[in-house]
Amino acid sequence: MKMEDAFKRDIYFSFFMFTADLRPNDSGYTQILIRHLKALADIGYAGFDVHIAPGPPNVGHQAEVESYVRLKKAFDQAGFRDVKFTTNVGTTRTFDPTSPYEEQRRQALSYLKSRVDITSVLGGEDTIMSGPFLYPYGIFPLTDDGEQIWSDALQDWIKPRFAAARSIFQELAQYSSEKKVKLAIEPVKNWETPAPTMVSQALDFLEDADIPVCGVTIDTAQVVMESQGPAVFKKNVARAARQSRLNYVHISAPDRGAVEDSWIPWEIMLGEIEPVYFGPYLVEVFNAIPPFESSMRMTRRRFWRPGEDEPAAGVDSAYDVARAALRTLTEKIASHGRRPRS
Repeated sequence: MKMEDAFKRDIYFSFFMFTADLRPNDSGYTQILIRHLKALADIGYAGFDVHIAPGPPNVGHQAEVESYVRLKKAFDQAGFRDVKFTTNVGTTRTFDPTSPYEEQRRQALSYLKSRVDITSVLGGEDTIMSGPFLYPYGIFPLTDDGEQIWSDALQDWIKPRFAAARSIFQELAQYSSEKKVKLAIEPVKNWETPAPTMVSQALDFLEDADIPVCGVTIDTAQVVMESQGPAVFKKNVARAARQSRLNYVHISAPDRGAVEDSWIPWEIMLGEIEPVYFGPYLVEVFNAIPPFESSMRMTRRRFWRPGEDEPAAGVDSAYDVARAALRTLTEKIASHGRRPRS
């Protein structure tokens, strides 16, 4: 083995650059995805993260799973049988594990189990399902008078919701463990979701619910925009690692764009993460495409997607951004003197 190989870390790329919906029943679109996979693999990415969009309301979960079985078969036939896939999953207003209604919580459990199944289909054993799947993404609570709930009132409101989700997540964690899929709850910033918005909140939930086989995702962009500062970040990384809950790390610029020359505080973040994290890193770039351009209020221009968009003068292509991100992250990891485990 070459010395440089001993220090090499797996780096994945998020398909949020291209889409938020794989459209597994669209064979024509599958070929577009395969072209992107081939280009990114040639650049040097070891794996990919894909978003599992909610299916049509009239389609059962088992039919959704079967559609991803067919999609994975197409990926395998294209030469990606041994490539790793992880998934990004969010809960919805309909599938809400924090609902005060038991029937709705059970529906959410069925939905989340199907997402574990899809993750297993795409990624095989020891893959990761990450995302904001504790509280429904983008759903903000209202008072009876239609006013939004914030600050102290929000913290009081969310406590019984998290308590209601405990048994659901205990079952989900057991199911995912049997499927050999790692769960990683991702806190996201407060204008995307009301909770959890910080790593400490996700860790508190898992500890209070006594769920030892579920973990968290640390996302560099979310930490910069929403965390309480470097001291708390260091404590949270150490806490998650000590409990074997540091399941995924996303490398994302605060503006959710290009990673190269971004405002990521590399020294603080990798300085804490590298010594205790042994999983893959995910480069996550949100392109200015539907639904992100509106949901994330993007004003920057789109990175043009080869084969999908016309080249734009003065604008980088998706592949150029991906190539620069891989080079940047590889250099930053190397600068921290990573040593293989004994």
